[in-house]
This record gives sequence, structure tokens and C-alpha cells, in this order.
Amino acid sequence: MAKTKKLNSMRLLEARDIPYETHHYDPQIRDAEAVAQAVGLPAGEVFKTLVVERPSKKKPVLVLLPCNSTLQLKRLAKALDEKKVALAPQAAAERLTGLKVGGISALSLMRKQWDVYLDERCAASGHIVVSAGQRGVQLRLETRALIKLLGCRLVDVADPKAE
Repeated sequence: MAKTKKLNSMRLLEARDIPYETHHYDPQIRDAEAVAQAVGLPAGEVFKTLVVERPSKKKPVLVLLPCNSTLQLKRLAKALDEKKVALAPQAAAERLTGLKVGGISALSLMRKQWDVYLDERCAASGHIVVSAGQRGVQLRLETRALIKLLGCRLVDVADPKAE
């Protein structure tokens, strides 16, 4: 598989001296669990990035959670002090972020100062795998480094998917 050119997310990490590993996979894959399988990493270590709209604010938030879990919107709404929140539809997520679904990355959106929420279960994990900002490329880095860099707020918003 062809390797990608250096992405802005990689440049950002290098500028901050944050080590990372690059994992490539078929860019046709959009499902995060399929990505985990394709790169040979545990599903609990590969995180998906969801765009969530909140009615009281114009700017949505990003929520990162393990790919083998589901987002609990009621718990997220409570954590955001909202009555209700909603996942952005695919077209809206792409329009709002400027990135394609399957390649939405909090690292790529850092300059736009999005609020980033991270499921608290990842805090105990040494490493996290997130999108590099382009379909077909994932980055594995230390969880603590990602939390510090993005100013992530830890929230309890994910439940394991039912088998």
C-alpha cells in the first residue's frame, strides 16, 4: 500500500516533539472497527471521532471514543450542560470540519479550537490511535500527550457495543 505524504497532524506532533507511529490501511474503509482490524490493533485502542451538534452553541464539539463502543447522547448532553445533543449527519460533519467522514481528526482541527471530549476509559490506556486527518491513515501516540495537546475533557459517554 502506498504511503501518504506528511500530513498537518504529523507536522503538529513533530513540532511538539510528540512521538507517534503511522498506520496505513485501505482508504475505502470508513468503519472504525474495520480500521482496527485492518491495522492489527485492539478495537479498544482505536478511537473514532464524532461530530456532535449542540443547540445552545453554534459550534459543535468533537467526541472521541473507542471504536467498539457507542456514544450515549443523554450522558454527553448532561456533561455539556445541554438538554439535548445530536450526532451531526455525514454531510454536515464534513461541511463543518472540512474533512471526510472516516478521516475526521481532532489533531487536524486543532487550529480551529474545537472543544474535544474524550471518553474517560482511554485515560488508563498508555496509547491511543486516532485519525491523522485523511482516510487511510491513523496515528498511534501516548494518550497523555493527546489529552494535553488537545486540552481534552474526559467524560463518561461510551458504552461497549452489544454483541
